[in-house]
Amino acid sequence: MNRSLILDGLVEIIIRTALVFSLFLLFSGHNAPGGGFVAGLVAGTTLILWFVAGGRDEVARVVVVSPQVVMGAGLALAVGTGALGWVWGDAFLESVKIEFELPVLGVLKATSALPFDIGVFLIVIGLVAALILTLGDKDEEPA
Repeated sequence: MNRSLILDGLVEIIIRTALVFSLFLLFSGHNAPGGGFVAGLVAGTTLILWFVAGGRDEVARVVVVSPQVVMGAGLALAVGTGALGWVWGDAFLESVKIEFELPVLGVLKATSALPFDIGVFLIVIGLVAALILTLGDKDEEPA
């Protein structure tokens, strides 16, 4: 199969831009529209674009960790973060706010929403990668 240099160049630019945008959505989403699901969809779309431009082998080269492991880690992180509400005596998936003071940095504030969003992000990315690697696995070229 002959690959186009122009298509490869455009795909590289689009993928890098979309992945940065995906990370922006991930880290801004717990306080604004976006979050783990939307960021995962954007990053998953980049995997699909990689598949269209380079084929299954290109995606397999990029996905270095098994998609099942990624989905399992995401599910464990999301459920574990959701269970933090129980630890603090609230409901499951209740957002927990943690504040602690560091000598040089001062008071740092964190919530459990970001780790939950990261877990959802990993689930979506793992699912898209598993679909591409499974459905894109063909031994024969179409006639």
